Amino acid sequence: MPELFAYTDGACSGNPGPGGWGAILIARDGDTVLKERELNGGAPQTTNNRMELMAAISALEALEKPATLTLVTDSSYVKDGITKWIYGWKSKGWKKKGGEIKNIDLWQRLDTARDRHNVTWEWVKGHAGHPENERADELARAGMAPFKG
Repeated sequence: MPELFAYTDGACSGNPGPGGWGAILIARDGDTVLKERELNGGAPQTTNNRMELMAAISALEALEKPATLTLVTDSSYVKDGITKWIYGWKSKGWKKKGGEIKNIDLWQRLDTARDRHNVTWEWVKGHAGHPENERADELARAGMAPFKG
């Protein structure tokens, strides 16, 4: 049975500013890549955190059938939010002590996308030579390019 991986990244020129996201979906059998798909997009006025969230959402939404996969992100915001913080937010009716949840629209969308799958979340250090993370970063920057002046 092949293993499925999603590598995601977001980028922003200014924060807020023009931004982009990138994702790579890879099916592997051991070290052999069986199938690979690249995705990206962007927005004219956004934040880095929104683009990190959009990368993860887009990767999960691109899967046509429920799947078991490892999603690799360099965003501790995304990883901690979806594996730790979200449970408290949901138990309090999507509220948190001390104010509003930033990017609630995207957190809710990520929660829905995640619920269709069996996801293991992994964090990697960004810009540290991880090949798929570096490629996801390139895709994010390409997604941002049309929105830069």
